[in-house]
Amino acid sequence: MWAMIVKEFRQLRRDRRTLAMMIALPVLLLVVLGYAASFDVKSVTVAVAGPQAALVGRALPRPTSSSTGFQVVSSDPSAGRTWAQDQLRDGHAQVAVVTTGTGAPSVLIDGSQLFAAQATLAALSKLSSSAAATRLPRPQVTILYNPNLTTSYVMIPGLAGVILVFIGTIITSLGVVRERQSGTLEQLAVMPLRPRDVFLGKIVPYFVVAAVDLAIVIGVGIAVFGVPFRGSPAVFALGSLLFVFVTLGIGVLISTVSQNQGQAIQLAVMTMLPQVLLSGLIFPLSSIVAGVRWISYLLPLTYFNEISRGVMLRAEPIGPLWQPFTFLALLGLVVVTLAILRFRRYLAPSPAGRRRLGRPGGQGQHGGRAGDAADGAGQRITAQGGGMSA
Repeated sequence: MWAMIVKEFRQLRRDRRTLAMMIALPVLLLVVLGYAASFDVKSVTVAVAGPQAALVGRALPRPTSSSTGFQVVSSDPSAGRTWAQDQLRDGHAQVAVVTTGTGAPSVLIDGSQLFAAQATLAALSKLSSSAAATRLPRPQVTILYNPNLTTSYVMIPGLAGVILVFIGTIITSLGVVRERQSGTLEQLAVMPLRPRDVFLGKIVPYFVVAAVDLAIVIGVGIAVFGVPFRGSPAVFALGSLLFVFVTLGIGVLISTVSQNQGQAIQLAVMTMLPQVLLSGLIFPLSSIVAGVRWISYLLPLTYFNEISRGVMLRAEPIGPLWQPFTFLALLGLVVVTLAILRFRRYLAPSPAGRRRLGRPGGQGQHGGRAGDAADGAGQRITAQGGGMSA
């Protein structure tokens, strides 16, 4: 038994990727969940319009460590309700206050920002119970885009991205690693294919499957859960195209650094967990501390959540969504370039093979290896014959 225990420890020590995952993953989960597992929204962005915009902006309570506050990000005394709704639709603010000359102000809340909307309602209820603190009439509250604050309205657009991450990362990486384990990846090296041809040939089938799955998820969300789709299908399709392209590139990149399917699954899971926890799907980004929040801006799911929720719930046009579109395009460019470079290392002929090809009358890489093997076999036969004659 002791020999078996020693053998297992030695085998575990040699498998450095598994050992690193066993140690690093619990620490990563502890740090991420410790700093990110919070539904509390301490700061709510506000846009103020109307003749009393300056007065209301000064009267709103500021964020503190113990209570939710409001941060005025834009103010226009000459604007009205239309401008305020545009601020919410384009994602510039989470709450908009429209003031009048004498009447009570109107508070517009973006219901697609679920946790911020709930925190705003709680803060407004405290303000309404203390009229002396605001010295203003009781506001008229209206929740836009998700009037009932239904959780499925917010979750299903993000869950569509999670499904695409699963297909693009895990399934794609397993498909490429399977090629290496079966030996067919070496066969591609002798075919007249460029690395980018192999890369595109590997991801196109998974891209089609991901597109079908996305259509099914969105269709079920609309038909069964009643999630609205108010925006442009073309804008949503473009954002989904970029997002799927990034996730498929990540899957292929993982496959090029994995020796077997077990390692591919481990790396894929390690890339999926941060996207689920830090993309704003479950926990609001504003509640994550800055030391961990920067990771969120490196994750493609963060930007897909902005696009899917903005298009489906708020009918946001492509103009205000230029930032998530740009970041997805940059991430796709970086990931795909790295994946193609990694593929080139496996598909390009070795330097020895290239030298053989360059010799006059020389044979190809595989022919040279066959000739060397034949020469070695002849020498062994000669040696054996000499030994027998002796």
